[in-house]
Amino acid sequence: MNSSRYISSRHNASFKELQALIDDPRRRGRALLDGIHLVAGCFARAIDVKQLLVSESGQQDAEIAALLAIAGDHDRVVLHDKLFREISGVSNPTGIAAVIDIPAAPVGDIAGDAVLLDAVQDAGNVGGILRTAAAAGVRDVVLGPGCAGAWTQRVLRAGQGAHFSLTIREQADLVAVLATCAGTSMATVVRGGKSLYALDLAGPRVWLVGNEGAGLSPELVVAAKQRVTIPLASGTESLNVAAATAVCLFEARRQRLISPGDTVPT
Repeated sequence: MNSSRYISSRHNASFKELQALIDDPRRRGRALLDGIHLVAGCFARAIDVKQLLVSESGQQDAEIAALLAIAGDHDRVVLHDKLFREISGVSNPTGIAAVIDIPAAPVGDIAGDAVLLDAVQDAGNVGGILRTAAAAGVRDVVLGPGCAGAWTQRVLRAGQGAHFSLTIREQADLVAVLATCAGTSMATVVRGGKSLYALDLAGPRVWLVGNEGAGLSPELVVAAKQRVTIPLASGTESLNVAAATAVCLFEARRQRLISPGDTVPT
């Protein structure tokens, strides 16, 4: 059975390394996946776990014990409950976390569907968009400057394992990326675009979604081949960016699931 190290002091050098990783995962090249669901996802997809973290009380949990039983020879650290809560960032953590390497940024052009995020700052929105993209079958997601970090804990928690199904690029020049995409680029705008439901979305699409307050930058709007607007009920101004992205991606998915011979309403 794998032996464990125990950490009870905030001054411990290994604990300080964990804090540094959480503060800036991209710089450290590693991310902390917190919770039974995410750790189980790592094992299910054979992702290389560099270190397992367990809280003292978490060792008594049956689900965690089952995960530890299949963990093999991974480096294992048991943290005092107070320290684990500090690492987790939630008041009632499940009691297990995994440290993994952040996948290297992919190279090459994007051939199929993609979502490009322009300065989407809220971690919940970024994680929600990643989760939606994975559920809609979109593989490529590109984050421009100003976005919440894809591998930060809040985004990972909101993504609920979507990261495992996606190819993620961060800090990208979105205009430059757009120029290399094969799909038709769609700038989502609050008003003035063509109705989402009047578009034929059968082919690959590159969806451009913007900042929570300012929307897409004018430069990206101009660079896109098509402007698209979601028709809203009278008296409403806009949708949350994660919700708007979900509407667009699943309208495209709906159209592609229509049986041959059926027609798309226009």
